[in-house]
Amino acid sequence: MTPLLEIEDLHAEIEGGRKILDGLSLTVNPGEVHAIMGPNGAGKSTLSYVLSGKPGYVITGGSIRLAGVELSELTPDARAALGLFLAFQYPLEIPGVSTMAFLHAAVNAQKKKRGEQEMTSPELLKRVREIGKSLDITAEMLRRPLNVGFSGGEKKRNETLQMLLLEPKLCVLDETDSGLDIDALKVVSAGVNALRAPERSMVVITHYQRLLDYIVPDVVHVLAAGRIVHTGGKELALELEATGYAQFQNEAA
Repeated sequence: MTPLLEIEDLHAEIEGGRKILDGLSLTVNPGEVHAIMGPNGAGKSTLSYVLSGKPGYVITGGSIRLAGVELSELTPDARAALGLFLAFQYPLEIPGVSTMAFLHAAVNAQKKKRGEQEMTSPELLKRVREIGKSLDITAEMLRRPLNVGFSGGEKKRNETLQMLLLEPKLCVLDETDSGLDIDALKVVSAGVNALRAPERSMVVITHYQRLLDYIVPDVVHVLAAGRIVHTGGKELALELEATGYAQFQNEAA
């Protein structure tokens, strides 16, 4: 099987020279859901930023390939068009831009980049309404400026709507459970699970096992000191919840 995501000996630092990732390797096959857990400061969110091409994060060694294409020299929009989606821990607010206008721009920007026919406003609205029903996305939310004044749950549901609409090859979820109550967590998880497919993979970054009760992973990794130090099945998340990360931090030292 050809991996969808292949990271080999990845080294990265923040501009200014502080090393964050230190020889991280990870292989994710099509259809798999991988969870990445680890202590604060281990490099979990940095991994998501490096994958998406966020400015200020510099790759100093190794490689990242998505569907066989090297990502390191691609711009963030080119990575998105290739099929990468990053769900932020703290989704951005964009005053003055309605949620619907943002969705229209995002969808058609990707289609244009891939040389596909763009969606008309009526086509997009119909699709958004279909998806939005399952996420409790109201017409009023679609008219509001993107994420402005939204609760934590509304922001995450809105981001899940984006993900369902764009249908990426690789979904990277950076602490999607952050700030969610149990009801919002169930709604968001159901939306994420609706995207599970043989051709699509997910990397779920989280501190807590709670999220993995709802988005059940195939593989769990422990990230410490900038690299993967332990890998196991979904039962590893329960072990980490009970024992913490101390033993794995010692391994990474």
